[in-house]
Amino acid sequence: MPEELETILRLVAEGTLSPDEAAPIIEALTRAERDARQTRRHGDRLSRHADRAARHADRVSRHVARAEARLDEALGHVKNGRQLRIRVTERGRQVVNLRIPIGFVDAALRFVPGLGGDQAARIRDAVRAGAVGPILDVEDADGEGGVLISVE
Repeated sequence: MPEELETILRLVAEGTLSPDEAAPIIEALTRAERDARQTRRHGDRLSRHADRAARHADRVSRHVARAEARLDEALGHVKNGRQLRIRVTERGRQVVNLRIPIGFVDAALRFVPGLGGDQAARIRDAVRAGAVGPILDVEDADGEGGVLISVE
């Protein structure tokens, strides 16, 4: 832009253009330069906003991916057909026979009466390790009853 402005000023100095004729041309040239600077500033600002938005979207997408992985893990146990079986017998008769999807074991163990913290931890550990078969097998002293907890 400075070259065009110099040319206009030279033409005025030579008398080819009058100052009144040169004024709108100079105004148009300086306006175009101001608009270009302003557009660059807005473009830079928009670029910074876009960068921030992209970083935020990346963070959100990482959080979503982690949440989906946890959900897939919990549901994967259910989809694979694994389940926790709780059988209780009294006087040789089965009185409880529950099958609980593996994904709900943590919640279900809170509701089993008489289950100690160590036993619940043992069950959780076995489930997380992918164990299959009996985890806890407790018989009454008379052999007529007991509790069997297993993964099937």
